[in-house]
Amino acid sequence: MFSDVIIIGAGVSGAAIARELSRYKLKVLLLEKEAEPAFGVSKSNSGIIHAGTQNPPSSLKGWLCVEGNRLLREELAADLGLHFVQCGQLVVIFDLADLAELEKIKKEGEELGVQGLELVDRAWLDRHEPNLGPEVKAALYAPTAGIISPYRFVYALVENAVRNGVQLKTSRKVAAIRRTEKGEFEVVAGGEVCRARFLVNAAGLFADEISAMAGAPSFTITPRKGEEYLLDRKREHLANHLIFPLPSKTSKGILIIKTSDGNPMIGPTAHDTCDKSDLSTTDEGLAEVLAGARRMMPTISPGDIIAYFAGLRPAAGKDFIIRHEDSVPGLVNVAGIQSPGLTAAPAIAVMVADILKGRGLRLEPKEQFHRLRPRPVHLFQVPLAETRQLIEKNPAYGDIVCRCELVSAQEVRDAVKRGASTLDGVKFRTRAQSGRCHGGFCTTRIMKIMQEELGFPVTAITKRGPGSELIKDERK
Repeated sequence: MFSDVIIIGAGVSGAAIARELSRYKLKVLLLEKEAEPAFGVSKSNSGIIHAGTQNPPSSLKGWLCVEGNRLLREELAADLGLHFVQCGQLVVIFDLADLAELEKIKKEGEELGVQGLELVDRAWLDRHEPNLGPEVKAALYAPTAGIISPYRFVYALVENAVRNGVQLKTSRKVAAIRRTEKGEFEVVAGGEVCRARFLVNAAGLFADEISAMAGAPSFTITPRKGEEYLLDRKREHLANHLIFPLPSKTSKGILIIKTSDGNPMIGPTAHDTCDKSDLSTTDEGLAEVLAGARRMMPTISPGDIIAYFAGLRPAAGKDFIIRHEDSVPGLVNVAGIQSPGLTAAPAIAVMVADILKGRGLRLEPKEQFHRLRPRPVHLFQVPLAETRQLIEKNPAYGDIVCRCELVSAQEVRDAVKRGASTLDGVKFRTRAQSGRCHGGFCTTRIMKIMQEELGFPVTAITKRGPGSELIKDERK
């Protein structure tokens, strides 16, 4: 199989690049080693769309973050039917002596083009963020920040890219990369051989290994583990903004995070590890996160927590690595995409397209590019009157499968039709199984619907791909 471009990795960077390249008359192949897109680094993202502060004006990530924020707010959220909430962010201080640091962050943000930055005092905070604790003295307000579902962002990008001709192949772990006599790339993935003129490496935690496999061992990925804790939906109005402490040299600190789905989160920690599979949570991590969050909002209780999880950020120095590797003509590395990578992804995609163009890839626009994607129905985001109308048209919207998160049978069926082939795929698309019972009541119903839609036995249904089957066939 021959393509103009092969993209390795269907996280948010790879998905955004695929969607951007789908504008042009190109054959693009998107390879993902997991069973579905967004199952790698992107699945553990907090969903923050950063304003662009807290990044040096000299940094690539700073400029790409601000541009990615603009693209999402002004174009992508509407085009792709995404639920984006522009709630704004606050960087708080506990000592008025740190006002000079906030002034510095404000100045650097303005150099990057961040709009509307404002220093606010305790009186402003009392009016707009009444649950803040007494230790908080002042803050920097950035109104362009917001929140989004990171999974549904990736799925929307991939769905739209496929709608525009990109070929997606999952469960395709890359085993080898070779160069042909013609200078093309030959990628062996999942037992299949694919060829292309250009190779874009967006492999997240494994980008260093893919780059080395392609012949450019020029950087190392160090996993940086972040533990985060999801709170009960009953605490939805805990905070009105994204709350950041004054950042340290290595981390943005422990945050209080609004989410687009309602449940607040607290975290993350930021500790380097050598294990790219370490997704464990710890007592020490919980204590660190609770201490940091409760200093800003003392009313947060351990009893509010309904889920623990950890993610690994692919750190590779202080800045993103986005470049053509001259030692391997045709290879573009997109690596070290940690925070604010989710925000920057749309701008990263445009940058990668420009790099490819500069290396000889012809970008001829299609006569018809389908930029719009209908917004999927999520009952937990729909007013009751609209829900009644949906049920009148289709009674399956009134058949509630997940009571914790108000997810209907029709939403589950729609998720499967849009590409969910695993229980986690349904969960990330719909929130079914995300409540306090963790799927205790809804999993069997979801599996039955998946069996009906996909046409394979219930024993073949997995949580997140082969090896995670829930039901064993004792006859085998």
